[in-house]
Amino acid sequence: MRIALGVSYNGQAFNGWQSQASGNTVQDVLESALSRFIDQGPVSTTCAGRTDAGVHGLMQVVHFDTEVERVESSWVRGTNTYLPDSVAIQWARTVPDTFHARFDARRRRYAYVLLSSPVRPSVEAGRVGWVFRPLSLNAMQAGAQHLLGEHDFTSFRASQCQAKSPIKQMVRIDIRQRGPYWCFEFEANAFLHHMIRNIMGCLIAIGTEQHPPEWMQTVLQARNRDAAAPTFSPDGLYFLGPVYDEGLNLPTQTAAFDWLPG
Repeated sequence: MRIALGVSYNGQAFNGWQSQASGNTVQDVLESALSRFIDQGPVSTTCAGRTDAGVHGLMQVVHFDTEVERVESSWVRGTNTYLPDSVAIQWARTVPDTFHARFDARRRRYAYVLLSSPVRPSVEAGRVGWVFRPLSLNAMQAGAQHLLGEHDFTSFRASQCQAKSPIKQMVRIDIRQRGPYWCFEFEANAFLHHMIRNIMGCLIAIGTEQHPPEWMQTVLQARNRDAAAPTFSPDGLYFLGPVYDEGLNLPTQTAAFDWLPG
């Protein structure tokens, strides 16, 4: 039997999603909690999209196989008993044995939450990025338009990126503001390592009028990481989750989405 889970987490204390020898990853604590709940040996999970150290997840989707039968609500409440406060399963669904959390994802969605203020974050430290200069919405929206569609995103790719191809299709970029807080949403068929954080560096350079909106096109066409702005902080980056075929009837968001500005 194959089970899919929707998992949310605050990534501040973790070394990213993927399991490491240190055991200090979201995958490590999730698999440990599942194993304790099932009490029948180790559990191996597969996720929709790995996140880096410091990056948060509002709806990471994972699947795992088990012979243990539980009602869906039991998977949620029972496993959450063994998880730290910063990680919580939001929902569980029984899915076909052919379902794959990663390979069945048609698109993936991320958000970046940014504080624009002369004063650095305090209570929201680690959960938002920060820029001390005012931002121009019109300039950033104009710059973002150059990224829509299918492009070679080499200029926004980390040197350690393991993706086979830098060509990705950006479906949507939305930018909205609520007071000093900004929310940038990105949706694409897939993302490269550090791609959003590198795009954010460029958008902020445009929004603070260090470069005109047309500079984004110059960076994109350069196909050279050195052409772009420095990689921005991971603090405000959230994995919103994958997009699957509607026929799977999996949730598309969790209650935590209401926290996003705008």
